[in-house]
Amino acid sequence: MDLVLSIFPGIDMLGMAFEQEGFCVVRGPDVLWGGDIRCFHPPPGKFGGIIGGPPCPEFSPLRYLIAAHGYQSKHGNLIPEFERCVTEAQPRWFLMEEGVFAPDVDVPGYASRGFFLSPTWLGEEQSRKRRFCFGLKGEQSADLRRYIDYAVFEPLVAQPAVTHHADPYPVAIRGSGKPKIREALVLTNGEPTVYENGRITKGPARTLAEMCRLQGLPEDFLSGGDVPFTLTGKRMVIGNGVPLSMGRSLATAVLRAVEAS
Repeated sequence: MDLVLSIFPGIDMLGMAFEQEGFCVVRGPDVLWGGDIRCFHPPPGKFGGIIGGPPCPEFSPLRYLIAAHGYQSKHGNLIPEFERCVTEAQPRWFLMEEGVFAPDVDVPGYASRGFFLSPTWLGEEQSRKRRFCFGLKGEQSADLRRYIDYAVFEPLVAQPAVTHHADPYPVAIRGSGKPKIREALVLTNGEPTVYENGRITKGPARTLAEMCRLQGLPEDFLSGGDVPFTLTGKRMVIGNGVPLSMGRSLATAVLRAVEAS
């Protein structure tokens, strides 16, 4: 089994998934723990594979909204750092996880191919599409999707029942002259939200326990008193992680693809 280098690990849910499939994972530096990938130089010939997800605000579906509000990515585009680490380490293969608008990895001497994957395509409840890029050393690329066990059907996720307040009220006039209707709602669990023109526009955030469950983690993950994160920090690092079920599917697919190459 390949020794795997995990870069940009965060709390490294992708690395955890690879470990669960039998890989030995070594973790590189991460800004979360005061590390700097720009100062990291992996030795050549020591790792069979490299995995990682560079910070991806640059390639998020919300990137234009973020820019419109005057915010900039704190770290910029770090995909070149991923490419540099692959070039220096010269592994047999690599797997990068990114936002849906990210480009493919381009490393001399490697053939790579990008693809999208969502947990629902694997039969999971959570729906969040991500972009991956898998590369093999040499001139022959491999389509990792050939080795992923997709679900026959996506799960049907039940929506929470709601009760409407009796009197909706107009809050704006559209260009057509029709009022834009906004109704207050009450969810069955008693938490308020807003229902606007047939769509929920504001609702209660998922609990931390629910986020953990959807990511495949124990519901009390990071709940200990010695965990160095605020509640907001816990939500961020858990939400940024690759769901464990998806990571395990990818790890198995990588193993199959490398064996077949």
